[in-house]
Amino acid sequence: MAWYVYVLRAFLALLVLGACAWGSMALAYRCPGPAPVRYGVISLWVLLGIAAFIALLRVRAGVPLRGWPLGFWVAMILLVGWWQTIRPSNDRDWAADVAQRLDSRLDGSHVTLHNVRNFEWRTETDFTPRWETRDYDLDKLVSADLVLSYWMGPAIAHTLVSFGFADGKRVVFSIEIRKKQGQKFSAIGGFFKDFEATLVAADERDILRVRSNVRGETTYLYRLNIPPQALRQVFLGYLERARELDSEPAWYNTLTSNCTTIVFEIARLIAPGLPLDYRLLLSGYFAEYAYDQGGLTPGFTYAQLHERGDFVQRALAAGDSPDFSTRIREGVPGDDPKVTP
Repeated sequence: MAWYVYVLRAFLALLVLGACAWGSMALAYRCPGPAPVRYGVISLWVLLGIAAFIALLRVRAGVPLRGWPLGFWVAMILLVGWWQTIRPSNDRDWAADVAQRLDSRLDGSHVTLHNVRNFEWRTETDFTPRWETRDYDLDKLVSADLVLSYWMGPAIAHTLVSFGFADGKRVVFSIEIRKKQGQKFSAIGGFFKDFEATLVAADERDILRVRSNVRGETTYLYRLNIPPQALRQVFLGYLERARELDSEPAWYNTLTSNCTTIVFEIARLIAPGLPLDYRLLLSGYFAEYAYDQGGLTPGFTYAQLHERGDFVQRALAAGDSPDFSTRIREGVPGDDPKVTP
């Protein structure tokens, strides 16, 4: 048997192995029916994959490329067909913190946001829900801050953007997983249509304080170096994404459609030449990427911005104080006028 046949069969065997692993996870997260049925379907799928894998490696026995391998690929086509029928929805029994969808109204420079989240958090499970309507004047939009909240090591962070106005108002935008009641987040599940995506607009004392003070996450704040004429485009870009998710629900994907990729997508509308980078996937390094592109406060090293941007202790000291937003920015370059290079 020619050498290239061995190579081809080895390659197909690896494909079978990968497809078997993917299919197992897809069935584990999305196969309908009670647990015994789901486990039974997964077991049959794995057995079929193992049989196809072994058959492909039995080169010396002269097993032709039919039988188990052919059966597996037919099953794979059926599985992918079923997978495509699973569609996202806006109508489920949602967890309280993502129960409402952002609704915006634009009248010239005046923006009205309905369903701005302003929860009072005592613990992750003990909170007072509040959804509010707030008004903003885009002519007074003066700043945007990048916030990274680390919840799983140095490489993974949740990305938020907070917009500031000359009259002291602030609003934070964040792409979040839309959990159902009782559902827990899973980074693996985010690859397998386990969560829809939603865009949350929130008060800083809600969405930043719950991460720094309640969940104990390490949080950093960086002033973004965005020209004044571009700030409005970035702000409106978030509102457009919220409208898209409202009219056409979408899955949250841990890799390709998450809290960091939307920031990059909106930034690219303003600066189309922004390069792709591994730090767009390893979101914990996104601030460093922004710094390299000139997107953070100039005149400081990245190490200085990183050190001074850690606001956890300031947030803990501020608690639920009305001046929470001012206190967490003390010492942050670009936000605190007393800090100079």
